[in-house]
Amino acid sequence: MRKNRIWCFLMALLVCIGALSACGKNATADSSGTDDKIKVVCTIFPEYDWVREIIGEKAEEYDITLLLDDGVDLHNYQPTTEDMAKISTCDLFIYVGGESDEWVEDALAEATNKDMQVVNLLDSLGESVKEEELVEGMEGEDEEEENEEEEGPEYDEHVWLSLKNAEILVGTVKDSLCTIDSEYAQVYTKNAEEYVGKLETLDAQYTDTVKDAEVKTVLFGDRFPFRYLVDDYGLDYYAAFVGCSAETEASFETITFLAGKADELGLNHICVIESSDKKIAETVIQNTTDKKQDILVLDSMQSTTAEDIANGTTYLGIMEKNLEVLKTAVH
Repeated sequence: MRKNRIWCFLMALLVCIGALSACGKNATADSSGTDDKIKVVCTIFPEYDWVREIIGEKAEEYDITLLLDDGVDLHNYQPTTEDMAKISTCDLFIYVGGESDEWVEDALAEATNKDMQVVNLLDSLGESVKEEELVEGMEGEDEEEENEEEEGPEYDEHVWLSLKNAEILVGTVKDSLCTIDSEYAQVYTKNAEEYVGKLETLDAQYTDTVKDAEVKTVLFGDRFPFRYLVDDYGLDYYAAFVGCSAETEASFETITFLAGKADELGLNHICVIESSDKKIAETVIQNTTDKKQDILVLDSMQSTTAEDIANGTTYLGIMEKNLEVLKTAVH
């Protein structure tokens, strides 16, 4: 009986030791989890992918959040309480900085991490940021036009669709990461330089494509977020709406104008963005003379999801696919 009691006591002691040990392990796991990682919050996919490219092999030491990860358009996004909490404590916050990001001011004012590095894409590009423009045949938004003088100029937010802009912005993000984690500044600098080299190579391919183009105009039966891209390579464009427009239905005058331009220029293709239902483009085609134009899709990266990323989608990959689409559009 005495031996049995001693045995029971020893077993109970071992269980207690095991429980304490387990608690110790859990505490260690928690302390080496996301709390010890460098936390980065990005509003849109291009920013997120640039960070991944720059940190490279140090990825396990980072906790990167993409806020617009379910295909929500930048212009319609509203942060959740959880999103605001992540921004409040992160080490690096990257956002576009246009009219769609008016909520950011409040988020940064409530931030608890006063050492946070912040990258505003529009601010980083300075004077190279373009105002939205209404080209011939494009529909304006009456309310915005009436208040334009009071509110000041509206800037085109889609700066990431220029490879030349991307080269600058990657450098800006790299500088912030080097400030946060100076121990690995050389790694980040090397990765950024290699990545910028790839951007420059693709930029040159775009230049060659447009230089040899039979057609120097693209026509969008949609809103048009590609102003920075076409300006980089000297292309002209016509479209139903500006890039940040919330309009979904075009007037008869706009449809007629776009169809007439397609006929006048002999265009064989009408372009749309990735989220389009293609109804405007289809109506434009039905109003052309031969009604045989194809619809081409250019990806503005405003609908990229977490699932896309898991399946290997990258900024460079999308821009490479856009180049192939552009080759078709201008030949």
